[in-house]
Amino acid sequence: MAIPVGLNIFSGLVAATMPYLDATVAPFESIWMPDHVQYANRNVAEGWSLLVYALARYEDKVCGHQVLCNSFRNPAHLAKMAATCQTLSGGRVILGIGAGWNEEEYLAYGWPFPSNRVRIEQLAEAIQICRAMWSDTPVTFHGKHYQLENAYCEPKPEPAPPVMVGGSGEKYLLRVVAQHADWWNYIYQTPDAYAHKQEVLKQHCREVGRDYDEIVQVVASQILIAETEDEVRRIQESGTTRSVSSNGLVGTPDQIIEALQSALRMGAGRINVSFADTPRTDGTLLFSERVLPHLAA
Repeated sequence: MAIPVGLNIFSGLVAATMPYLDATVAPFESIWMPDHVQYANRNVAEGWSLLVYALARYEDKVCGHQVLCNSFRNPAHLAKMAATCQTLSGGRVILGIGAGWNEEEYLAYGWPFPSNRVRIEQLAEAIQICRAMWSDTPVTFHGKHYQLENAYCEPKPEPAPPVMVGGSGEKYLLRVVAQHADWWNYIYQTPDAYAHKQEVLKQHCREVGRDYDEIVQVVASQILIAETEDEVRRIQESGTTRSVSSNGLVGTPDQIIEALQSALRMGAGRINVSFADTPRTDGTLLFSERVLPHLAA
């Protein structure tokens, strides 16, 4: 059985997004959009607009975000948006969501930027609201952070989108994963770091009475790939690609295969990849040709 592999999009591509996807997306199971609005004065595409365009343009692909910033949207409205897209797309939407982190965006756009713990509390309530809106309207919800009165979401999505929670904070975020997530999105670099986060998640699952094995683990990495180690070094030294030091893997096809297979052996059920050289297609096409065929259970 092949492991589902998704293609994750860099927010700075903007108008280059669809030409890049047209040339590369065919062998991938899914498309994953960013959710940012600002990095100083750099070009950035808005995430929900990208998702809607991709759902319409690529009719055979599952689409989601890696991941939405919960603070950017009222959760009841978000539930309605996702339900509408699920109905229009025939069930191809995944709700990927996280607590948000980039203070610059919050302050620039006028969103409050509370503590990490508060943002994660808000995330937990937002997921509860989405699930309620998709299953049993009207919804009345009186939480610590959100209030709803007789809120309807019709038509309800069929099926309800899986909820993927992104992050790895050990005290609060992974507890939200244990309590509320269908899927867990983790930025993968090394087996040791992954194993540690898995043990933390297992402990949270034990404490809340959740079956750890029912949570789908989605490992994600930004990839810098070339045919030879010398070519990898040349590309790195050229300064023409984004850094992968904090979120990715670097190497030849064989090295990338081994790194990703290690995550699969540890329990990952899905893989999402982005490429440091985009909008160039060289790395993506090399990965598709040389790595994708080896990512099997």
